[in-house]
Amino acid sequence: MTDSSPENSQITKESLFEKVLKTKNVFLFVPNLIGYARVLLSIVSFYIMPTRPYISITCYLSSEFLDAVDGHAARALGQCTKFGAMFDMLIDRCSTMCLCFILAMFYPKWTFFFQIWTAIDVASHWLHLHTATAKGSDSHKKINLSGNPILRLYYTSRKVLFAMCAGNELWFSMVYILHFNEGPAVISYGGYAIGLWRIILYAVTPIMILKQIISLIHLYTAALDMTVIDETERGNQTKNK
Repeated sequence: MTDSSPENSQITKESLFEKVLKTKNVFLFVPNLIGYARVLLSIVSFYIMPTRPYISITCYLSSEFLDAVDGHAARALGQCTKFGAMFDMLIDRCSTMCLCFILAMFYPKWTFFFQIWTAIDVASHWLHLHTATAKGSDSHKKINLSGNPILRLYYTSRKVLFAMCAGNELWFSMVYILHFNEGPAVISYGGYAIGLWRIILYAVTPIMILKQIISLIHLYTAALDMTVIDETERGNQTKNK
């Protein structure tokens, strides 16, 4: 007879959880499992984005919120990996890029802005991560930032990092949702009402602008660091001849 007591069921569940924690398969690390959930949420969001704004933006922002959770899980469980760092950044870049595709459709006059923003975002983060990898770091957040006070604050203060990323994502999310409606009226004046979504948009606009400035700093400093690596390698080759 099979023992289906609650105690035995609890032991089975704990054993499965322990197996997940003890696995040596990087693809099954908890932070990467969270990443797969983020991909699924993003795909659902993209599919219904043209017609179902509230469900879509809920899925999108849930995926972005999990971006903070997977980092905490990686550090708490000792499961920080190069694959996880790259996978996490790819999800971030692809998610926002796909949202910008929709925004370019909704606001054709602003297509150039979304194109330039996407190019800067992808290029700066890709070069920054590639430079960190070339230096032997397992994360773009662990490279030497002593020479740049802005990036040092950005990456060493989790509150600042969270506020910047959240504010930036909220800005694009509000631009998206404003295509459908203004949200609940908050301020009314002379027959004109300002909705909640627009107020949030105005509130986080400075954060969005600052985030783009930081992306340009990313691009510049990463380019400098990569040229230093090139010069060092070329100098070593010359010495060895």
